[in-house]
Amino acid sequence: MSVDINTRIIGTGKYKAEGVLTNHDLEKMVDTSDQWITERTGISERRIAPKDVATSDMAAGAVKEALDMAGKKPDDIDMIICGTVTGDMPLPSTAAMIQKKIGASNMCPAFDVSAACAGFIYGLSVADAFIKTGKAKTVAIVGTEMLTRFMDFEDRNTCVLFGDGAGAVIATADQSDRGILSTHLYTDSSLTAALQIPGGGSLEPASAETIANRRHFIQMEGREVFKVAVKYLSDAAETAVKANGYSVDDVNVVSAHQANMRILSAVSKRVNIPLEKFALNLKYYGNTSSASIPISLDEAVREGKVSENDLVLMIALGGGISWGSALIKW
Repeated sequence: MSVDINTRIIGTGKYKAEGVLTNHDLEKMVDTSDQWITERTGISERRIAPKDVATSDMAAGAVKEALDMAGKKPDDIDMIICGTVTGDMPLPSTAAMIQKKIGASNMCPAFDVSAACAGFIYGLSVADAFIKTGKAKTVAIVGTEMLTRFMDFEDRNTCVLFGDGAGAVIATADQSDRGILSTHLYTDSSLTAALQIPGGGSLEPASAETIANRRHFIQMEGREVFKVAVKYLSDAAETAVKANGYSVDDVNVVSAHQANMRILSAVSKRVNIPLEKFALNLKYYGNTSSASIPISLDEAVREGKVSENDLVLMIALGGGISWGSALIKW
């Protein structure tokens, strides 16, 4: 008789970048103010990694913390999945760098997924599929971003938003009723131009011209993203809850991608989940893209805000436009 296998998170971890860039610091750099940033985003400061730290270094630090909580060693990992759009380099994968830096087995497959701010949920969904089909047993899933190195600090609309950081979880096969109940992934390609780094790929290879035209920095049409973010995130949240026979009242903790406090507040009202249930750290980290969910989850777990058998809802939306949700019985 076969036994159902669930994917259960048994460890969380994060890398908190050392540097701090406050709104008052930004006032000295661009035409902005602490009041303007706070009112429109909810951000007071963001973290910046030291110059000698790479995206994979942050990720490795987060994975090591997650391994420690899980009581696992690097050799226990049989897959590494990294969500990032700001990798160390175009080739090889950042996940390969992570494998080396944590001392995992050279036979452990390691690869990246690129879904911008939804990267962690995409990675979690891939890990869930591998584990539930028996093709992997213990997987490290990490979201890691070095966004400040892709910021145009002459563009006040984007440079106030982003920060650096990494978060990770260790997921393993489990035969209890706890774990990932479902994941739901979506992409709306009609909005690819709303959030992008146009330079540096095969479409616009790096050149003196692309550098002069600042094509290697993040470009965003904030209003267009905001218009769809609330609807898409709300729909994905409700889908995850209903797919598993629950109501929103049953949700104990929401670990959401943190891009803008107005978006989170609007989603809270739309799905009727009190903002008090959201694990929030946007004020101190800014938008860390794929790292924001695992960072907020790790902090909630370590602060005792997540208990056994709690329902944890994850939602994220980013460039693509790609978004998704996951429901977990902790």
